[in-house]
Amino acid sequence: MLAHGFPELAYSWRHQIPALAAAGYHVLAPDQRGYGGSSRPEAVEAYDIRELTTDIVGLLDDVGPSGQCGWVMTGAPGGMGCGAAASRSRGGGGRVERAAGAALPGAAHPGAAQALRRQVLLHAVFPGAGVADAELGADPAKTIRRMMAGLRGSSDPAAGLRMARPGPEGFVERLPEPDGLPDWISGDELDHYIAEFTRTGFTGGLNWYRNLDRNWEIMAHPVSPTITVPALFIAGADDPVLSFMRRDRATEVVTGPYREVMIDGAGHWLQQERPDKINEVLLDFLSSLELR
Repeated sequence: MLAHGFPELAYSWRHQIPALAAAGYHVLAPDQRGYGGSSRPEAVEAYDIRELTTDIVGLLDDVGPSGQCGWVMTGAPGGMGCGAAASRSRGGGGRVERAAGAALPGAAHPGAAQALRRQVLLHAVFPGAGVADAELGADPAKTIRRMMAGLRGSSDPAAGLRMARPGPEGFVERLPEPDGLPDWISGDELDHYIAEFTRTGFTGGLNWYRNLDRNWEIMAHPVSPTITVPALFIAGADDPVLSFMRRDRATEVVTGPYREVMIDGAGHWLQQERPDKINEVLLDFLSSLELR
């Protein structure tokens, strides 16, 4: 199961699907709720972790009720969040054989100080209802271009902090206008994202973020307090997002076998930037005997 993050689509896994299928795996990669060809409910609550997990488990049920699943996820609160929830929920418990997350590390419930910092960050990056929707949707081509190129690998350790700093300008304006496209995405590939988000807008994806506090409440008493299946975290060493995310708390929620792989020279969009390396890491993780 390949679950994308924001602002992405199932298309983001175009390099992984054939590689995994060629290795004998049955691959599922949906446009998640609020994105692309999937439904886009109006209610914000329709995007909480319970609904998102139900979507994924329902997809597994359609394929076959006895099938187990190796999870591959990217940036919370997108695929990584709902996949972690599924591995600890009644619907998903026992169905998830392995869990892999990319770009954003997992963490236990934040304390009061961290919760405050998180709220400050989210209000700086994605402010109140309707504001971010209008800003990101005003020029989808500019939004997608700057997000895809602005979050690529950088040797500047302050890049992520500048992106999230409070100020009168919007999130898109904090991202640099690229001189050109990075070599890992073509003009036609970028146009695919632009066309889809021009058609759908960004509200569906933003509603995932608007449920963060609600999700903590829902997950306060999961069937399993931790992720006990083998777990993997992959990140780009130059991802600016890591400058304001902690990687040392993963073991608070993962108590099974755990690996962390940092990829030199890679930024935020790992599965597109370094597809061969990601495929290698995933196939090794899925087949490793010591994790069975």
